[in-house]
Amino acid sequence: MEKNDFIKKILESISPYIWKKNVEDAKNAIEKCFEFMEVKCIDEGNPITNEDALALFLDAKRIEGCSEKSIKYYLITLKAFFKEITKNYLVIETEDIRKYLSDYQQNNNVSKVTIDNVRRVISTLFTWLESENYITKSPTRRIRKVKTGKVFKETYSDEMIELIRKATTNIRDLALIDFLITTGVRVGELVKLNKNDLNLDSKECIVIGKGNKQRKVYFDAKTKIEIQQYLDLRKDDNSALFVSLFAPYNRLQISGVEILLRKIGKKLNVKKVHPHKFRRTLATKAIDKGMPIEQVQKMLGHAKIDTTLEYAMVDDNNVKNSHKKYLE
Repeated sequence: MEKNDFIKKILESISPYIWKKNVEDAKNAIEKCFEFMEVKCIDEGNPITNEDALALFLDAKRIEGCSEKSIKYYLITLKAFFKEITKNYLVIETEDIRKYLSDYQQNNNVSKVTIDNVRRVISTLFTWLESENYITKSPTRRIRKVKTGKVFKETYSDEMIELIRKATTNIRDLALIDFLITTGVRVGELVKLNKNDLNLDSKECIVIGKGNKQRKVYFDAKTKIEIQQYLDLRKDDNSALFVSLFAPYNRLQISGVEILLRKIGKKLNVKKVHPHKFRRTLATKAIDKGMPIEQVQKMLGHAKIDTTLEYAMVDDNNVKNSHKKYLE
C-alpha cells in the first residue's frame, strides 16, 4: 500500500466526523505526521504474527544444522523479546530494539557478554527475515556489537593436571580425563562418543561437533592404554564409550562429567575444575609450542579462527622470548 493510499483511507474514515471545510486541513496535518515515516502493509504473503515468523525462523535453523541446544536458546531469547515488544515484526524499529536491550541489561543486571548474546540472537532473526524477503531492511543493521572487556581465562598448569589425574579413583575417570586433556573435545562431544568411533591402533576418533560437523581428534599412547584397560574391564553391552560406574551402566551424561570434576576439585580444594578448561589448556599449549593457528582451529572444530584466538591465552614468557629472538 502506498503512503498516499494509506492517508486517503484515514481521511475517508474520519470525514463523517469533521466539517467539509476542515478536510483539506486534516489532510495536510496527516501528511505532515507521516512525512518521515514508511508505510508497510502486512499482506498474505508474509507470516501474519510474530509467532509465525519465529516458527519459520527456527525451522530454517534446524535445517541448517543448528543443535537443539541452540534452537532452545533462540526460542527462549526471542519469545522474551516479542513478549516485551508487542509490535508486529514488520514495524519493529531500531529504537525499539535498542530500548529493549537497555532495559534488559538494567532490569536483569546482566553482563555485557550476556547482553551482546541477546543482541546477536535478535540480529540473527531479523537478518534472516531480510534475506527471506519478509522485510526490506533489518532494524538491527545500525546496532553494533557490544564492547566487552577481554577476560583472562585460566588454564591448567602441568602440575595441576597431574594432581587432577592422581585424584581419580578408577580407570574410567583417569581415561576420561586424559581423553579430555589430549583431544580437547567439548564435553558434549565426549558423551556422544561410542566405542566404535575410536580407532585405538591409530589413536584417533571421529567426533560430531557443532552443526553436526564431523572431525578427527587424536590422543596419545598413554590415553590409548587407559581406554583399552577400561574397555577390557567393562561387563556391559552399552555402545557408549563412557558409561556410569554401576548398573544399569547408562551412557555418561554431561552432568555426570561435571559432577566428577567438581568432586575432584573439592578433594584438591581447587575451585572451577570443569571440562571446558581442558580444551582451553590444550589450545594454549598447542599455540605456545608453535602449532599453526589454522591447525589448532581444525583440531578444536572452530568455524572461525577468531574463536580459536579467544580460547588460547598465549603465555607472556613465550611472547618475551619471541621478542628477544625476532626483534632484539
